[in-house]
Amino acid sequence: MKKINNLAIIFILVPFFAFAQRYEDAPFIQAGVKLGANLNKIQGVGYDEEFKFNYHLGGFLKFNIGEYWGIQPELIFNQSTGRTVQRFSQIYSGANTDIQNVRLNYLSIPILANFGINKLSFQVGPQYSILLNQNQNLFQNGREAFKSGDFALVGGVWVQLGKVNLTGRYLIGLSNLNEVSSSEKWKNQAIQIGIGYTF
Repeated sequence: MKKINNLAIIFILVPFFAFAQRYEDAPFIQAGVKLGANLNKIQGVGYDEEFKFNYHLGGFLKFNIGEYWGIQPELIFNQSTGRTVQRFSQIYSGANTDIQNVRLNYLSIPILANFGINKLSFQVGPQYSILLNQNQNLFQNGREAFKSGDFALVGGVWVQLGKVNLTGRYLIGLSNLNEVSSSEKWKNQAIQIGIGYTF
């Protein structure tokens, strides 16, 4: 039994030390900044279905835990906009009667798993966003229309060209943003295209 345990320990530790030796020259932590465009829409009853042009900017850390794998947390300012349709005030009691543009500013925290081959990495992970302009409302009585947080799933690609990186991502909101009615769901969707610099 002791021999079996020793063999098990060897099988666990040998790959670990081989792994550490192989990747010891690669930087474990990298940092950078990024900015880019958001093509987003608020999907739900009462909004149009067109994507709107917005922007994002922020910074990131990359923890390279192997030749192919890594973890990448980010801190991003995201802007999201939408537009109500004519019947919005008929659906939601107390809403303003005019068609309105809605602007939502979020502080987003994605935590992504990276799988990279050469200069190309595939990314996937969760993102939590904190609504910064909580006074944004569509109602005559000052009711808050949107919840203070949004949870989303992110997937995309990352291309590293020296110090410069290019990204393309798709974000699908999983949370219901509607603070007004539990029967109708509003969700964020976005396509992100960005450029960044890795220090």
